[in-house]
Amino acid sequence: MSELNTSVAAVRNAVRSSLRSAGLATDALVLVACSGGPDSLALASASEFVAPRLGLRAGLVTVDHQLQQDSSERASDVVGWARGAGLAPVSAVQVDATPYGGGPEAAARSARYAALADTARRDLASAVLLGHTRDDQAETVLLALARGGGVRGLSGMPVRREINGVTFLRPLLDVARTDTADACAHLGLVPWADPHNDDPRFTRSRVRSALPLLAELLGPGVVANLARTARLVAADTAVLDGWAAAAEATSRDGDGALDVAALATMPGALRTRVLRAFALRLGAPGGALAAAHIDALDALVVAWHGQGPVALPGAIFVVRQAGRLLRTSSDHSASTYINPNDGSSFTSVPAMGAEISADRDQE
Repeated sequence: MSELNTSVAAVRNAVRSSLRSAGLATDALVLVACSGGPDSLALASASEFVAPRLGLRAGLVTVDHQLQQDSSERASDVVGWARGAGLAPVSAVQVDATPYGGGPEAAARSARYAALADTARRDLASAVLLGHTRDDQAETVLLALARGGGVRGLSGMPVRREINGVTFLRPLLDVARTDTADACAHLGLVPWADPHNDDPRFTRSRVRSALPLLAELLGPGVVANLARTARLVAADTAVLDGWAAAAEATSRDGDGALDVAALATMPGALRTRVLRAFALRLGAPGGALAAAHIDALDALVVAWHGQGPVALPGAIFVVRQAGRLLRTSSDHSASTYINPNDGSSFTSVPAMGAEISADRDQE
């Protein structure tokens, strides 16, 4: 009996560990989101091998963004391979990213996650598996640094995330991209090479092309170290978020408004998290909620001078009244906040909201 290839073993072990820790019921279905690229193809193959041995079922869904001329043929190829490999159910879903904003990358990502969540609900899947690797995590940290992101951005992509009531898992965040490519080669799988991955028009593609140079300049461990940084920061962020959730609950009154006096006694790192949770609870979309929005809310607490409402994404307006922060149905007038730390300004324009660079939850 020949020895198992180390890359194949690395991918299978990562999938096994992820599925065991997910707490899934016996005979639960997991769907692999597979583009046909080396990462998701290796993930799909490993899931087909591992899931039945854990008493689970593995299916597959591929999303056709309709951004390339042969995208439907590529989706058909992935579906054909998956069925032949024994994955079930298998489906291809076409999406239109046009209605989604935030640039082409963000729009495609939003459309993709919406389609994956819809398919998971339709197929009664317990989780969707995503093929992001250690290299993807390193790229995410670099992007957050370049954008001036806070600890939430530096936390990178979470191992587990709930979107629209659907659980998404990332089993391969500790697996190198070289391992997924090598696993495919050893198993005789022919991955699809997405031309967008090398297209300099896209920010992540430019960052991806810079990783080899960083490894050359800083040493081969830079990718693993960046991913480790994300893991460490994410653990600290989770603790702070837990404290913030408790603080938000105690400072909230029966109408859902926040008590300004209670907020003012909190350390800044805790208070800004409470304000972010407040904004999300009001319905502000997390992907569009920026640090400057939170700074403007914070100014209503610590730099109060009678300013008007703060405009949040989603046409949401927050005002300070009678010692409380609450949502208002009227936009009143524009309000400008000057950041005392760097002199930058943030203006709430009621008719438009604000177009600013967000510290986004990546991917």
